[in-house]
Amino acid sequence: MNSSANPGAVVFKDQIMNSILGWKTACFTTLFCAATAISSPTQTFTTLASFNNTNGSFSQAPLVQGFDGNLYGTTDNGGLKKSGTIFKITLAGKLTLVHYYCSRTNCADGEVPESGLVPATNGDLYGITSSGGSRCSYCGTVFQMSSRGTLFTLHSFDGSDGLNPLGLIQASNADFYGTTSAGGGGSGGTIFRMTPNGTLTTLYNFEDFNYPVAGLVEGTDGNFYGTTITYADGYGTIFKMTPDGAMTTLRSFSGADGSWPVAPLVEGSNRHFYGTTAQGGPASATCVSTGCGTVFEITPEGVLTTLHYFAGPDGLSPSGALLQGTDGNLYGTTSGGGPANSSCYFGCGTIFQITPEGKFTTLHTFEGRDGRYPYVGLVQATDGNFYGTTYVGGTSTACTGGCGTVFRLSMGLRAFVAIVPTANGPGRHARILGTGLTGATSITFNGVAATFTVVSPTEITTTVPAGATTGKVEVVTPRGTLSTNVTFRVF
Repeated sequence: MNSSANPGAVVFKDQIMNSILGWKTACFTTLFCAATAISSPTQTFTTLASFNNTNGSFSQAPLVQGFDGNLYGTTDNGGLKKSGTIFKITLAGKLTLVHYYCSRTNCADGEVPESGLVPATNGDLYGITSSGGSRCSYCGTVFQMSSRGTLFTLHSFDGSDGLNPLGLIQASNADFYGTTSAGGGGSGGTIFRMTPNGTLTTLYNFEDFNYPVAGLVEGTDGNFYGTTITYADGYGTIFKMTPDGAMTTLRSFSGADGSWPVAPLVEGSNRHFYGTTAQGGPASATCVSTGCGTVFEITPEGVLTTLHYFAGPDGLSPSGALLQGTDGNLYGTTSGGGPANSSCYFGCGTIFQITPEGKFTTLHTFEGRDGRYPYVGLVQATDGNFYGTTYVGGTSTACTGGCGTVFRLSMGLRAFVAIVPTANGPGRHARILGTGLTGATSITFNGVAATFTVVSPTEITTTVPAGATTGKVEVVTPRGTLSTNVTFRVF
């Protein structure tokens, strides 16, 4: 990593790892830690690739699926300048370097891209770097990457408008929204809105030692939801913000119900939000002082229900966002925990499934060569499988302990199509992502036929038809009918 990078951007997950390695445990002398993953006949785990430092190392950003069908991600180290990379990987596991950071004078293109990329409605990918830029060497940038892999810096932060951006989403109005972990008018970070062309507006300045630690999610009610950490007690909050910047605190954690909500929330099909805390909950033999973390559900009105308390053998410190799969279950990772082994004294991390009602199942426990410490959540690609990365581990010797991995978890779920955006009005354009789309004969929006153009085997462009209502979008292909993984909202 370039020495000019601001370490404040990575402090949250570094502190989580320090907590993992520093917690005391008595469980290694008992059978309590002998937790094992539960496999079904259709469940298969595959390590697809190990980073080798040249193509990147230490990924702590979730993958996304591009319109070409490949997965794209970032690493916050590695590449020619050791300042991070953008990579793509096929669903079969062929990994390719797309861009290395600090490739421009004074790192004007940014460095340390800690957050995931965003497939936008114009077909390009957008993202942020937590450091670098042309206006401040450690403040960070927002960038756009074309389908050909050309990177354009849209905005460089200078501190007054925030620094160390954390995450980015494209909202239903086509603008991008994100957070910064510091800087701004209150010095505690900001929430900003940015047009696709790069015009940035600060919507909210955090104060009172309360700073955001993850990106936002747009609810179906049109509001934005996110999380913060508070310096005073270290526990954190969940907030709701209207599109014009009016802020409401929905929940303040107390420690007993969780602390350190460092991952973005996800909205479930029931319009409730789900998330994790990296610490908190009751003490256990593994986490004797802080608790190992939680999974929770919260309504838009702020009613919180704890669905699961981690204890160590089932994982600890979940720091990535949850994902609702096409089967209705929630999937996630823990950055540590699981059975101890020679690679990880406190366990290398886990993949888990939890129902919206709270039934918890460990699906996979990492051992080292298949990866260690999956800091981020999963993505479900249109082939129905789940994909993710680990921060270290794997087979490469270019990094001490391995440079990290990319993996696939198959649960036997059916293929589907995704649509960008997931909400729009009649007469507006949308892109459909899938596999085997060549020869498609019909697209319907909740039963209403739409005009469309097949761009490639993985992409279709379409227009929301007059008379369409909120519901699933279906694509009829020669291989069968594919439905969207989420309900498309018509406004």
